[in-house]
Amino acid sequence: MATLSVLNKLPTATSTRITRINRNSKIFKTIIKAIQDKKGENIVSLDLRNIPEAAADFFIVCEATSTTQVRAICDFVEEQVQIGCSENPYKHEGRVTGQWGLIDYVTVVLHVMQPDARKFYKLEEMWSDAGSVMHDEVEKTK
Repeated sequence: MATLSVLNKLPTATSTRITRINRNSKIFKTIIKAIQDKKGENIVSLDLRNIPEAAADFFIVCEATSTTQVRAICDFVEEQVQIGCSENPYKHEGRVTGQWGLIDYVTVVLHVMQPDARKFYKLEEMWSDAGSVMHDEVEKTK
């Protein structure tokens, strides 16, 4: 009986509230603007909120033309998100090689990839069930 009373006090899926973000969220807009400021190319966001297996709400994928630019974009995104949103990444990877930088903010994961790595890993195809939006220079002026 003691076990049953403990189980009744555990949070359930219906009692746990999950905070979700959208493309108008401050962190999302800050990441997109930081990428654009450092001349990241082919910026695409993938909306993963309707995919149960997804670990994040959004992936943002962009290209950088060199290892130096991969590092510059990653560093600038972290700096701008810290200044504008007071958030630090949960994890970041890939700065050493500079082929694919990843910054994980839990709800948003940024992938900064050189063109060859992006073509090889095909993240947009892997997550083709996600709604995708291109973020071009026009948005920068809004």
